[in-house]
Amino acid sequence: MITATHPQAARTAPSRSPVAARVRAAILALPLAFALSACGYNTIQSYDEGAKEAKQNIDAQLQRRAELIPNLVATVKGFAKQESEVLTQITQARSGLVNALQKPGGSDPTELANANQNLSNALSRISVVVEAYPELKSNENFLRLQDELTGTENRIAVARTDYNAKVKQYNEYIRKFPAAMTAKATGAKPMAYFEATEGAKGAPTVDFGK
Repeated sequence: MITATHPQAARTAPSRSPVAARVRAAILALPLAFALSACGYNTIQSYDEGAKEAKQNIDAQLQRRAELIPNLVATVKGFAKQESEVLTQITQARSGLVNALQKPGGSDPTELANANQNLSNALSRISVVVEAYPELKSNENFLRLQDELTGTENRIAVARTDYNAKVKQYNEYIRKFPAAMTAKATGAKPMAYFEATEGAKGAPTVDFGK
């Protein structure tokens, strides 16, 4: 006996399993994944993210350094008010670092390095002030702030080394073929190192005879 098939049932295609659909989509995506890997796109993104993360570590340590400066200035001022020029230079250098950190659109590594170097130059004059005021040299709050600043400076140095290493890795990679073609197509640009320029390396002149 021949069983009649309903016309509507004949026209209805069997439903596709959700699992099968996902497998098919994954298979179709494989050539694209291999292509992106072969042209270096994924590696560029990975190196880029690594450098950005290292840059955030520098920003965090510089922010911590900037936060310590007002307390240091206030402590020194309590013992050496007449050294106002030194304290003013430190305060101004600190403002320069804060402005560089808060730059709209994100901080620039070179600008940060210059601002940080300027602050280091200004802080270097504190040692002269300390020698002139023995009571400041033995002040507990001053010693604690000095220790915290030293620790922060050491962490900045470590973060700087890590960041520059990752930037070097990224910059060298995007210059090599075939990654260079991908970098050009995607607009990937070389990153700046965290290095102070020559203009920021000169220590300020202070006349302690005033």
